[in-house]
Amino acid sequence: MNKSTSGIHLSDASEEEGGTLLKEKDRVEAIFHRFETMDPDPQTELFFTTDFSLLMAVILSAQATDSSVNTVMKRIISRVDTPQKVIALGEKNLAEEIRSLNIYRNKARYIHQTAQKLVSEFDGKVPLCKEDLVKLPGVGPKTANVVLNVLQGAARIAVDTHVFRVSRRLGLSKATTPTALEEDLYKVVPEQYWSRTNHWFVLHGRYICRARSPLCGSCDFHDLCPWKRDHTSNEGA
Repeated sequence: MNKSTSGIHLSDASEEEGGTLLKEKDRVEAIFHRFETMDPDPQTELFFTTDFSLLMAVILSAQATDSSVNTVMKRIISRVDTPQKVIALGEKNLAEEIRSLNIYRNKARYIHQTAQKLVSEFDGKVPLCKEDLVKLPGVGPKTANVVLNVLQGAARIAVDTHVFRVSRRLGLSKATTPTALEEDLYKVVPEQYWSRTNHWFVLHGRYICRARSPLCGSCDFHDLCPWKRDHTSNEGA
């Protein structure tokens, strides 16, 4: 792994000071035990009714908030909950229905092409393996991970902007790219938490650990967060 884009605190700490490695592992375990205690069964906030409508919602969520996607999906769900219905609706009509979202034309094209591919190659069903999912138009590794995580409870961590920010602030990785950060999380996060990490971090980043004006005073992890410690220290300097 390229040291310029990734660096795991656990290994760094073990080299710097004897006994620090165990303490850092304890801190990480404490973080995830606390998440589990607070919210043992976290769920996505995206609205969907079928496997296909979830896939569609995740594609629509690129460069858009879940609330804006949900507004659209709730309005049109009965007409787009299967690949066959999307094909019948047509790409242009779909684009008009989702035009309130960013890059809506590209999203309409991807969704329409994906619907066609699902019907022609997968009997109209969303495949539940990553290798097949990433073959669909508009579906990359992150989208595939989200779909598998939500539909199957798969031990997948999808790195979006919230997961990236929360992971770095909690000191779980120094990675500067989503791919490198995902690799770090699989090494640092205890495996029993993998299937829930994505939901926990997304919700925490959305409501508490915000990009601007994070609510550190209301955060349940303030005593375990190096970003909070450093931020407070810098403010007092």
